[in-house]
Amino acid sequence: MPAIIWRKLVIDASVARACGGTEAIHPTPKHCRDFLNKVQAERYGVVMTPAITAEWKKHRSNFAFTWLTAMARRGKVFDIRIVSDERLSERIELEVQVSIPDEQERKAMLDRMRKDLLLIEAALASDKTVISLDEKVRKSFGTSAKNLPELQEVVWVNPARIAEEQPLQWLKAGAKPDRVRLLGFEPN
Repeated sequence: MPAIIWRKLVIDASVARACGGTEAIHPTPKHCRDFLNKVQAERYGVVMTPAITAEWKKHRSNFAFTWLTAMARRGKVFDIRIVSDERLSERIELEVQVSIPDEQERKAMLDRMRKDLLLIEAALASDKTVISLDEKVRKSFGTSAKNLPELQEVVWVNPARIAEEQPLQWLKAGAKPDRVRLLGFEPN
């Protein structure tokens, strides 16, 4: 009987690219490796779409390849098919155009967001949780989330932000959608 999965996580290729093997001592590769190891050891699954799989194939480290293979063997990879939500994309674009007056900054933000909308769409189609190192796109989606309720439901965790986010402790506690981890969260 397969293990019960607590949550299905959408893990960005930025994490797959950054994680190092057992010899890694630099903080980011080590933190990403430790995070993936914890995902594998606990009751978590990873969500893959064709687009996310393509990004992983292009950018993954050797460790990430081995990790994903082991996750698949354990039945912890969830391949899903999603249809791109053009309305959401248009609403995000409109929100950015309204909130960012500088044209160059707006264009750069929209380019980043279009590239990573695949993460949001996969998260919305599963357990609404994204794991990524990309703080710029996180901030961009967070800005848009203020007026887009579906984005406000998405949890975003950076496995390399150990002090601020305590990602390993978060996993150990069940990866709950804590308010402070939601896109668009603003402290009082």
